[in-house]
Amino acid sequence: MADARITIDRDFTIADVPRRLFGSFVEHMGRCVYTGIYEPGHPQADERGFRRDVLELVREMGPTVIRYPGGNFVSGYRWEDGVGPVGDRPRRIDGAWHTIETNAFGLHEFVDWAREADVEIMEAINLGTRGVEEARALVEYSNHPGGTYWSDMRRRNGAEDPFGIKLWCLGNELDGPWQIGHKTAAEYGRLAQETAKAMKLVDDSIELVAVGSSNRGMPTFGTWEHTVLTHAYDEVDYISMHAYYRELDGDAESFLAEAVEMDAFIDGVIATIDAVKAAGKHTKQVNISFDEWNVWDFDRYNNEEEAAIAAAGWREHPRLIEDTYNVTDAVVVGTFLNSLLRHGDRVHIANQAQLVNVIAPIRSEQGGAAWRQTSFWPFERMARLARGRVLQLAVSASQIATKQYGDVDSVDAAATFDEETGRVVLFVANRSLESANDLTVDLRGFDGLRVVGAETLTIPEGGDRFTSNLETTPDAVHMVPLSAAEVVDGSVRATLPALSWSVIELA
Repeated sequence: MADARITIDRDFTIADVPRRLFGSFVEHMGRCVYTGIYEPGHPQADERGFRRDVLELVREMGPTVIRYPGGNFVSGYRWEDGVGPVGDRPRRIDGAWHTIETNAFGLHEFVDWAREADVEIMEAINLGTRGVEEARALVEYSNHPGGTYWSDMRRRNGAEDPFGIKLWCLGNELDGPWQIGHKTAAEYGRLAQETAKAMKLVDDSIELVAVGSSNRGMPTFGTWEHTVLTHAYDEVDYISMHAYYRELDGDAESFLAEAVEMDAFIDGVIATIDAVKAAGKHTKQVNISFDEWNVWDFDRYNNEEEAAIAAAGWREHPRLIEDTYNVTDAVVVGTFLNSLLRHGDRVHIANQAQLVNVIAPIRSEQGGAAWRQTSFWPFERMARLARGRVLQLAVSASQIATKQYGDVDSVDAAATFDEETGRVVLFVANRSLESANDLTVDLRGFDGLRVVGAETLTIPEGGDRFTSNLETTPDAVHMVPLSAAEVVDGSVRATLPALSWSVIELA
């Protein structure tokens, strides 16, 4: 039996919980849009083709903001193709994913869908093959009331009122050689600066996200952020981060510790932002949009799936990276959410990629059912329960040896305190594959709290760490009661099962 002690002090907080931290991502990729959120003719589709069963799961999961329409897709996308009468919209080759884009679903459809889902839109613009004029026009089309060329076109296309999109991404992963329109940091930094200026001349209330490194392993990581922000610091509000993690060669211990890598990645980007701020004598604060993150077996995609899709020729919405998540993956996702919450003072936006079918917490079948993957549960619980202020924790725990990160804490945790309701919520993972963990949480400055809820996601009876939710067994893995959690002499006592992510609510 391992053990851990966490100290929580009411007076030691990090930041208000950023509600945009619980974001997701819809890209025109694979079956995320077509047969995911949109499938005319499905028994659950409404008159607009929106799948109501998927919408219900999205509302339950609780994302607050959704990035759209890409991703790699956006770097070759003409936004004008997705507006106007559907019958007049062109079919286009999408070089990013080697597919045919029908444009049956575009900007107006997504705005309508986002309103149904009660989410904020984070719109990405194409700075791969396009530039300043196209971006400026899209802001005018979306946000200007009327009386101009682009805003009147929106009104003719059926939207009298502006869409009011406030959050915009200045391109996607343009540091990557795989990206259509790949650029050097200096090329992109100047383009981002001038595009941002032009967009804000149309609507000065918008917030802009500059492209950061596609991952920490990029050879230009650090220098890319420094160069881009040296050009565009005063014009942008955030710089992006992207990261995907997977279990490599059965090394589950290192995989379960990947939040250590995420922490280091975030800290490195913060350091670069602050170095540019100091050197440029800037007064404003640029923060972070971690607008792509998840577990993804990208080796399988690179080695198998990509070649198979290319060999099959140009098709509409083929199956693409539809990873099936298991218990281990869900616990890791929970630790990533913990990491993002711990950095809530600087990470103000985060988007789990993607929402449906494509490395997603929600799966659906064409003409069939929709269901929750294992990774659905940590996101849903944190999005719903994390309120108020992020608490600063002191953690002391037994150690687990890993090949990639050395010795790491057996527990990973984050917590929030809502002063209005008096509720404290602790999110805690036990990384150990074999040992339960006796947890003690010392509560300082909190009087009279008791446990009002305690749940865990762990290996189900009769299962193992690879147990997944499938269409035939959609509820194999879900949150279950965490037994014997209680407050004793001002401290929380609980036993965390091996390989688990748990939520303890106190009020």
